[in-house]
Amino acid sequence: MWRIPLTILGFLMLASALMVHGQSQSLSSFPSAAVPPWLDTGSNSWMLTAATFVGLQSVPGVALYYAGLSKKRYAINSAMMVFYAFASVLIIWVLLGYNLGFGPASIKLGGLGIVGTPSPAFGGLFMGSQGTYGPSSTALNIPNATLIFFQFVFAAITPVLLVGGVMERMNFKAWIPFVPLWSLLVYSPVAYWLFAGGWLNQVGAVDFSGGYVIHVDAGIGALAAAMAVGPRLATDRKLEANNLMLVLAGAGLIWLGWNGFNGGDTYGSTVDAAIAVLNTNLATAVSAITWMGMDMKFFGKPSLVGITTGAITGLVVITPAAGYVNGWESIIMGIAAGSIPWLALNKLEPKLHVDDTLGVFSSHGIAGIVGGLLTGLFADPNVAQFVDPGLRGAIYGNPYQLMIQAVAAVVVVAYDFGVTYGLLKLIGSFIPLREKPEVLERGDTQMHGEIAYA
Repeated sequence: MWRIPLTILGFLMLASALMVHGQSQSLSSFPSAAVPPWLDTGSNSWMLTAATFVGLQSVPGVALYYAGLSKKRYAINSAMMVFYAFASVLIIWVLLGYNLGFGPASIKLGGLGIVGTPSPAFGGLFMGSQGTYGPSSTALNIPNATLIFFQFVFAAITPVLLVGGVMERMNFKAWIPFVPLWSLLVYSPVAYWLFAGGWLNQVGAVDFSGGYVIHVDAGIGALAAAMAVGPRLATDRKLEANNLMLVLAGAGLIWLGWNGFNGGDTYGSTVDAAIAVLNTNLATAVSAITWMGMDMKFFGKPSLVGITTGAITGLVVITPAAGYVNGWESIIMGIAAGSIPWLALNKLEPKLHVDDTLGVFSSHGIAGIVGGLLTGLFADPNVAQFVDPGLRGAIYGNPYQLMIQAVAAVVVVAYDFGVTYGLLKLIGSFIPLREKPEVLERGDTQMHGEIAYA
């Protein structure tokens, strides 16, 4: 009776031996051009893996999370908005967006890089050459192809998150042109300023992995879009999650996918990558439990929606600081992440009278600002030395860092809100931004001819 298991075991041992042999021969068997001297194969492997993790945060992570949180008749529409955003951003990214956000500066003011040149980024020689980015043409030990793809998944998840502010009423036909145009006009310039070494970086502002570039962009964009599109049907203006198990699955993918989000922004297999991953998970756990405690204090019960929202705000708040702070500071940031966005969502947003469906303004916009400011306060030179030598926060004797983080927040908020609102109003002059009430009453059946649950 052991014959079949032993046969399988023997096959696995043989396969394992062949794999090890193949790995030992792999580098020498490649043409020298495929493994040039500047290429670090370990870092390249991690960066491709990290990019995949971040991609999984969008599809299926956020797609499942938003579909589960939506009303049953909008589940397909919510997921479709996410899936379309992911696909359309990839196209505009390689055609124009990447070089606009990471290429050499095409516009400079006073020696400060303002923006790159919108141009294609998929030429064979360019993709296979050594990765470089920004106005200083900073060189990396990974190929341009890896850098382009890694930065794409960040560009994609930003409008994906914005979906949560306008779902359950936005006209999908208006969403189609909005996403690529918004990515090009809002995301790429802000990425240049704070990711690629553009003018905000040059005056001292830092954003380790996208607290401002991604989450403030998404949160403020969601607020502006919610105002431009208008509210849901009067009968729809409350959260009615249709599938909490989808919410849990999506939240889990988002949480663990964030290891690639923050651990990949070191551009390699480095000490600060490990620090960023540990800080990320620590702050997230603290924030999730803090949010749960706030729910129990004010609402009397812990909820799955609440604890997952707290996890996400923890991820957001630690993102701009992940590679700059120590463990104690991560815990403090986690407490702030579970309380300040909670107050914004439950106390501030109702006073704004804006129908932000899932509270993206609070959970991403406010959380991103909090994280950016706390970065200016807590950046520990003993940690930051691994990625940004000389960086130190206000509590380490550099109050300028807190000030410039505040300035960067104001700049991103003002630019994002103005361009988002203006772009949607322009699109709205050609395509109705809000779906017709009779269509909304039927939801997915009328919008897409499908239903989520047969």
